Amino acid sequence: MRMEHFLIDHGYLAIIALAFVEACCVPIPSEVTFGFAGVLAYQHHLNIVLVIVLGTLAELVGSCVSYGIGRVGGRPLVERLGKYVLVTSKDLDRAERWFDGRGEFGLAIARAMPVLRAFSSIIAGIAEMKFVKFVLFSLLGTVVYAIVLASIGYGVGSAWTTVEHDFNLAGYAIIAVIVLSVAVVARHRIVELRRESKASAS
Repeated sequence: MRMEHFLIDHGYLAIIALAFVEACCVPIPSEVTFGFAGVLAYQHHLNIVLVIVLGTLAELVGSCVSYGIGRVGGRPLVERLGKYVLVTSKDLDRAERWFDGRGEFGLAIARAMPVLRAFSSIIAGIAEMKFVKFVLFSLLGTVVYAIVLASIGYGVGSAWTTVEHDFNLAGYAIIAVIVLSVAVVARHRIVELRRESKASAS
């Protein structure tokens, strides 16, 4: 409830701060930020259009910060530390090809999805996605996300507590799927890393 009280007490400033920080890869539930802001708009404490516009712009700025971190650290940093997070050189090659071809659409989709959206910008930076494309498609996904969640919050009004609970359950389900997927991928990566090590040693 602390986030809700922060939004009630500080309004648009809270939306800007929370949206910016979440886009910088800090695990803040943006579903609550936009959803509860929509509730406040329904109650005439905020304007729904300003909620969407300010929240989207704040997220875009935060996304650019994450993108910059990934871009400046770049491939050398990932290659140097990659074995500790199970990332291989082949993974980086595939990621670069994917972003060069159709990565902008993947970015837009990721920016419109819970959990994954927080880390998509830094991945785009590491993959050296062109900045103009990054901004455009990140903005596209973020606008869709903000409109949908703020509109849901506006629509349900006083029933927010129930909807917030449903959002949390959905988030936990997504996290469970991601954890399982990571476990499967991790096993594959360990095998691949061992193969690369043996190949480089021979």
